[in-house]
Amino acid sequence: MTDQNNAAETPAVPQFSLQRIYLKDVSFETPMGVEAFRTQIQPKINQDLNTSANRIDAEHFEVVLKLTISVAMGEKIAFLVEVQQAGLFHVIGLEGPQLTQIMNTVCPQILFPYAREVIDSLAVKGSFPALALPPINFDALFAQAVAQAEAQAANGAAEV
Repeated sequence: MTDQNNAAETPAVPQFSLQRIYLKDVSFETPMGVEAFRTQIQPKINQDLNTSANRIDAEHFEVVLKLTISVAMGEKIAFLVEVQQAGLFHVIGLEGPQLTQIMNTVCPQILFPYAREVIDSLAVKGSFPALALPPINFDALFAQAVAQAEAQAANGAAEV
């Protein structure tokens, strides 16, 4: 009887595992058409990154890493790629700030190489040079976002 009571009182050991990685959405556009291949201008690459996490049930989260890459030649967009790389993660025993950090750092770090490969593959299939995106430090991005949110909160409190 005592063993059952102790088991019920013992907090669950935190668990985190990847269940599935999948491509949720993808788009490739070449607005310049054939003109993009006749232009000798050095391209300018712009990258936009966003993550979202949705609780599926008590133990599962869907995390989506959205990357938008636009490559401009002069004032015109040569090609645009949007990828939503998603993963289903099993999480037990993590709550609050610890869960938020995992969803915004560890999960996107797992998903990024898959999104990067899709973007590179689409660029090559679109007859453009390979586009190898550099690694992203999601821990640093998260720390920066937290610091920015704290600064905005402090400024908001000071204005009141």
